[in-house]
Amino acid sequence: MPVQSRRRTPTQAQVGPAARAAAAVPATPVPPAPPAPAGRSAAGKPRRRRDPLWARLALVVGATLMVTSGVAIVGSEALISQATGSIEQTDLLGIAGKSDAEGGKDLTGPIDMLLLGVDARARWDVNDTRADTIIILHVPATHDQAYLVSIPRDTEVQVPAFAKNGYPGGTAKATEAFFHGAQNGGGWAGGAQLMAQTIKNLTGISFDGAAIIDFNGFKGVIDELGSIPMCVKQEVESHHMSRVNGKVMWNADAKKTGQPRQPVVHKKGCRDMKGWEALDYSRQRYGLKNGDYDRQQNQQQLIKAMAKKAMADGAMTNPLKLKGLMEAAGKAFVLDTGKTPLADFIFTMRGVAANDLVLLRTNGGTFSGNESGREVLNPLSQSMFAAVKSDRMAEFILENPSVIAASK
Repeated sequence: MPVQSRRRTPTQAQVGPAARAAAAVPATPVPPAPPAPAGRSAAGKPRRRRDPLWARLALVVGATLMVTSGVAIVGSEALISQATGSIEQTDLLGIAGKSDAEGGKDLTGPIDMLLLGVDARARWDVNDTRADTIIILHVPATHDQAYLVSIPRDTEVQVPAFAKNGYPGGTAKATEAFFHGAQNGGGWAGGAQLMAQTIKNLTGISFDGAAIIDFNGFKGVIDELGSIPMCVKQEVESHHMSRVNGKVMWNADAKKTGQPRQPVVHKKGCRDMKGWEALDYSRQRYGLKNGDYDRQQNQQQLIKAMAKKAMADGAMTNPLKLKGLMEAAGKAFVLDTGKTPLADFIFTMRGVAANDLVLLRTNGGTFSGNESGREVLNPLSQSMFAAVKSDRMAEFILENPSVIAASK
């Protein structure tokens, strides 16, 4: 595939209102947020970037929308800097980052981010972690739109060898690439680097940056926002949480009480959800008609709903609200901004707002398996990733509107 140029002429075709009205569904939720898992940091001392501004912006909008209003928060730089200490920044891309020839040192062209969602509970070994959510965030060279494309967790991939921890490489599910990179001291940074290499090999896309999102930590961000609007399209019973005497608990903890348990059931309809409810709902895949595809839609919508709520509440212009969000976000994210200064992202992305998030689906939103029963990307999905790499998403969507995830 040709090398992606960061200085190509901005795409002329524009996505119409239908595309901009991307789906509104919930995303990966979590209950009373357990403390961040011990040992979460990558092996070795994290690289600290000079300016945390972009990091904070990314967090506010669910670690994806470094795409909100950069101008609005510039006046709060000192406050933002103060709150940034809890945000871990380290190398998450390894050799999957964009080269200088691909524009890795500037933001004048298209921007691609790899977003990885993990479900790391306090009682679990940090190395026993898989990336259950894999999303590519693409901002075209016009910098006026943002696309979220999910990769199914069970997609069959060829995971390359990883010299850092001795992993020899092999065929696996996409979600397992993170696990293999985290073994033998690789930690979350190793997991992300091996995942980034795997996704680059699968799609041909190199990345400007990456974020690991601990969905348990998302609870604190949503709680800072008060709640977020979510729409449940299919009633589903939680496979992770129960109620004991009215109190919501993890199933494992609920069993230990020896008390009768009532299932947590997410009823159809639109409503404001607290952090634990939104996170738990977006975590579900069993019991949904299209399994992981429906979960992908719910997780994409969660991210969009958080971004919109932050904007609607004026969090980006209220120093106190911004500080609270940033501190909560610092417990939920690990970030890498590649070769570009963090502050540059703010001004580059200021033309994109939460409503400009277009949510896209692979494989038509249904399972597409091979002879081994594993998920594979169909030709249309492969073409969609080629369009991301060549920065032709607007034209691709106009020609293939079926890839847009249905709205609420």
